[in-house]
Parts: sequence; C-alpha cells; structure tokens
Amino acid sequence: MAPVKLWLGYPYPLGATWLGNGVNFAIFSEAATSVDLCLFDQVESTQESIRIPMTEHTDQVWHIFLPDVRPGQLYGYRVYGPYDPERGLRFNSSKLLIDPYAKAIAGQISWADEMFGYVVGAEAGDLTPDFRDDAWGMPKAVVIDPSFDWNGVKSPRTPLNNSIIYEVHV
Repeated sequence: MAPVKLWLGYPYPLGATWLGNGVNFAIFSEAATSVDLCLFDQVESTQESIRIPMTEHTDQVWHIFLPDVRPGQLYGYRVYGPYDPERGLRFNSSKLLIDPYAKAIAGQISWADEMFGYVVGAEAGDLTPDFRDDAWGMPKAVVIDPSFDWNGVKSPRTPLNNSIIYEVHV
C-alpha cells in the first residue's frame, strides 16, 4: 500500500466534499474517542483497502483532507468510544458506518446477525456487543462531484395544473 497524503482538513461542511483538488471528510460525534476513515476499492469489498485515523477534531467534528481522493471513491467510518447501552452509547468499531451526511451510497445491506452492534439472541439482550466485522454486507458512501454544467438545459415548462408542489421538513 502506497503512503497516503493527508492534511488536517476542515470541520465544515459535514460529509465528504470534493474541493477540486481533493476531498474533505468531516463527521460529527459528541462522544467518540477516535474515528477511522475507511476507503474501499469496490462496493463488494469485504475489507477496506485503506484505514486512516482521523486525528484532527474541532468542536466534536472529526475531519481530514485527502488530496489524492477523487469523486467516485467509496468510504465509510469506524467510530470508537464507550459501549454503554444503558447510557445510550453503542460505539462498536467493528461495524462500518455509512456517513450520515453522504450525498450518495452504493450497494445494499445484506441482513445478517453481524449487522447488529450487539449479539442477537444473547441472554443479556442488546447489552452484549458483537465484534464481528460487517463491512462485507454494508453499503458504502460515495464521494460525488456536485458541479453540473446547466448550459443548454431548458426549463420543462410544466403547466401548473400538472405540477406537484411538495414540502418536507427533515
């Protein structure tokens, strides 16, 4: 594996942001003790090709900039911290996490007991962590290039009576 060039990056915007000369990755976690960025070569990859510790964090946002990464890169996170379900903390670095700010994902979840952060069917219920890796069955986030050349694109001129106006609050 070739050495990976990395810079500190920026805490915002959250998610993976293509800046034209590389990608800034930023993710919020109030209680994480560390975060690893995992890069994948293919959606079907069972293991990351590169795992990079995100050592820089600003106000609970972990961030890093990778100048050699381009749109189309598949990625996910492994987040470390306490496993204390009774306090609402369920960190399990064996589980690949999809970026909650991802603008695109590739693949589908292959449901199996390994996908859960706890041992399914354990006597202690969901209080026993499951340390089996689940990257083989998790979708991966995808870095996108949001730029689009609107030159030449024409308005669809849809009549108002054929239009639907929809509002969502998330």
